[in-house]
Amino acid sequence: MDICIKTISPSVATYNELRKKVGWGNTSPEQAKTALNNSLFHVIAISNEEVIGMARVIGDGAMFFYIQDLVVDPSFQRKGVGGMLMQKIESYLVKSALPGVTIGLLSAKGKENFYQRYGYNVRDGSLLGLGMCKFIE
Repeated sequence: MDICIKTISPSVATYNELRKKVGWGNTSPEQAKTALNNSLFHVIAISNEEVIGMARVIGDGAMFFYIQDLVVDPSFQRKGVGGMLMQKIESYLVKSALPGVTIGLLSAKGKENFYQRYGYNVRDGSLLGLGMCKFIE
């Protein structure tokens, strides 16, 4: 399998299509466009001229960075694509994140081990709390 990694944004349509393939629901084209435009860093994986994976980094670009929307088309999962995307993200963060910076992410349930390979820790509540989020319906 020949995979090309590029540090560019996916199109709005591709972004929404990949999110839908993994069950993350619908996002309006306007929301998707704004989200993509306001991201700090993008990376996509391409196979046979089709985008099969994506990820982005969001945040303030100084103190806080968040890995967001790391998505791989289910038919290409468990083939190293997510790792390729994470390697590009980690390369970006090494250059952009100074000492004292916080890098966060929200892992999909069951994917925590994937991120632990890159040095991310599960928040067990003992030191920093468990972490929280709120979804607007």
